[in-house]
Amino acid sequence: MADTSLNTPAKPQERSRLRVALESDFAYQFKKSPVAIVSALVVFFMVFCAVFAPLIAPYNPFDPGSLNLMNGFSRPMEPNAFTGDVFWLGTDDQGRDVFSTILYGMRISLFVGAAAVLFAMVLGVTLGLLAGYLGGWTETIIMRVADVQLTFPAILVAMLIFGVAKGITPVEYRDQMAIWVLIIAIGLSDWVQFARVVRGATLVEKNKEYVQAARLIGRGSGAIMLRHILPNVLSPVLVIATISLALAIIAEATLSFLGVGAPPTQPSLGTLIRIGQGFLFSGEWWILLFPAVTLLALALSVNLLGDWLRDALNPRLR
Repeated sequence: MADTSLNTPAKPQERSRLRVALESDFAYQFKKSPVAIVSALVVFFMVFCAVFAPLIAPYNPFDPGSLNLMNGFSRPMEPNAFTGDVFWLGTDDQGRDVFSTILYGMRISLFVGAAAVLFAMVLGVTLGLLAGYLGGWTETIIMRVADVQLTFPAILVAMLIFGVAKGITPVEYRDQMAIWVLIIAIGLSDWVQFARVVRGATLVEKNKEYVQAARLIGRGSGAIMLRHILPNVLSPVLVIATISLALAIIAEATLSFLGVGAPPTQPSLGTLIRIGQGFLFSGEWWILLFPAVTLLALALSVNLLGDWLRDALNPRLR
């Protein structure tokens, strides 16, 4: 009997999703960009440290029972004159370990920034889809509101919204709601760019054949926007979200530095910078320097990663 196994064509080996992703053009561009690799590593490291701050931080800086005022103003890597304790980055006026306060402060800054961008993205994408697809008075009202908001600096809009929201919040709940009010304030000041980009992309997509085919088979406007148009306009949205994350972190730090952001019981990097600024000219430079450098490294890394992502997703630059 003839052996037919030699005549049977071999089946191509199915590649795993991970292998396909590693061999994609997107991964290739990432691997050949040193700036993107370094930025991604810095962002990943900082996010990891912030998420696992209770496990990494040598002290809980916000536990009054663990504080020792005798450790106040300890210099970095030098034994305290009274207790002999050594702190990597020194301590502040209350004896709190600066390294631990930075780790806990990053948690607040990253959480507020990410939540504010997510809120702004959902609001902006929704309004942009409605404006671009429905047109008419809906588009006119949404875009005129966006144009008016663009005439004011985003930080002033955030301060106005934060002040109004905090004013209507009961006094006993202000510290508890301060973080959420801050998220809403930054998000409402940052939705315009998402709406404008999505509206422009929707105006292009809604006239294409696949949208017209969806109308012919009886698809509703909501289904067409969510299932057909939205997936095709997400690429620029992801780029804007990455860049906006850095801006949101800076906006939160600015508001906290001005005293209208995170409460003293939940200090962010901006709050720590504001505290350290008061001791800069008295010689305790480390209280300001290390939180400021951390904020700079975080914002710069996210911004550089967003710039690379914008170029990588732009087909004209390939």
